[in-house]
Amino acid sequence: MKFRREEYIKKLVISKHNRLVKIITGLRRVGKSYLLFNLYKQHLLENGIEVNHIIELQLDSFAHREYRKAEILYNYVENLTKQDSQMYYVMIDEVQMLEDFVDVLNGFLHIENLDVYVTGSNAKFLSSDIVTEFRGRGIEIHLQPLSFKEIKETTNEDISSLWRDYIYYGGLPMVVLEKDRTRKVEILQDLLKETYLSDIKNRNNIKNDAELEELFCLLASNIGALTNPSKLANTFASKKKVKISHNTIKTYIDYFIDSFLINKVVRYDIKGKKYIDTPYKYYFTDIGLRNALLNFRQVEPTHIMENIIYNHLIGNSYKVDIGNIIHYQKNFEGKTIRSTLEVDFVCNKGSERIYIQSAYSLPDEDKQKQEQRSLTLTDDSFTKIILTADNIPTYSLANGITMMNIFDYLLS
Repeated sequence: MKFRREEYIKKLVISKHNRLVKIITGLRRVGKSYLLFNLYKQHLLENGIEVNHIIELQLDSFAHREYRKAEILYNYVENLTKQDSQMYYVMIDEVQMLEDFVDVLNGFLHIENLDVYVTGSNAKFLSSDIVTEFRGRGIEIHLQPLSFKEIKETTNEDISSLWRDYIYYGGLPMVVLEKDRTRKVEILQDLLKETYLSDIKNRNNIKNDAELEELFCLLASNIGALTNPSKLANTFASKKKVKISHNTIKTYIDYFIDSFLINKVVRYDIKGKKYIDTPYKYYFTDIGLRNALLNFRQVEPTHIMENIIYNHLIGNSYKVDIGNIIHYQKNFEGKTIRSTLEVDFVCNKGSERIYIQSAYSLPDEDKQKQEQRSLTLTDDSFTKIILTADNIPTYSLANGITMMNIFDYLLS
């Protein structure tokens, strides 16, 4: 089973020779090194680049440890590029292990016949670091876990069996490739403890890690639910009998976000055309890690399907918000009643906008009308879709809303 990661290869190809550092980020074990050193290298070779013009440096390797010194690595690469005027491609894995790596990479941008690609571990090379250090000089290509479509394209296995595994074990390549389900669980739990949480604790010098892990579990239990640090602090006080400030909770959540473990989604007032500061929703980058964190006790298909749709959208380069609609109507007494309705996802890409509702099941007409209501109240002509796990064909309603089965959408 070989995953081609075609969408990410396209992004790298589009960015080729753009005089910027191509920075591949993502969870550890998500396949950053494989994308760069196997798939993209193969693309270069197939398009006429000679192998001696591809400079590969894996700084976590014992064999390349000497290149962790800034001057040694810079001089090595610079000397290679002086052999001729043809373009060279330098690929550096785990670039955070290079001393003064920001200065070195900026220096590479002054070498005319050099195209620069790097990967970085989430422990030391986070999204916030990239914004700070490489503003205007680098482009981030963020690698997601495998999508449902990427997995389906590599196998003839029954789609319902694939879906069952996907909502339980997620899309990390090493987990997908493992056939034994018991071993899948062990891999996910080991990654959580020994890699992701350990990285956060070590990077941020956290001594009392019980609260950090408890907060992570609390977020996992409430994917897709509106919350904020103050609400979470109250939950700790009332249910856990632990006093923890909302500032500490906000800091811990930022650690999870910067480590690519979760994403924060803000609310958008569709009619007022403005963002609402709080509360937010949080979704997990990989649903398998979320389930492992809870020891697979809360595998709820409704919320998990919503999380998977969100990951699918951002994996396809949409900017995703939660839609908020304020609606006024008169009751039977003639009084004006104010209500707040929600559109699960407002998805924007350039001038394109799509509204999406996630409804695991639509058993009757009342439930269908409930899901349609907020979409019809947007009062615009943008595409509107309701996704369901029910076995239905794709069809359009009289009000312009499209009904789709989740598999048809994810695989389209």
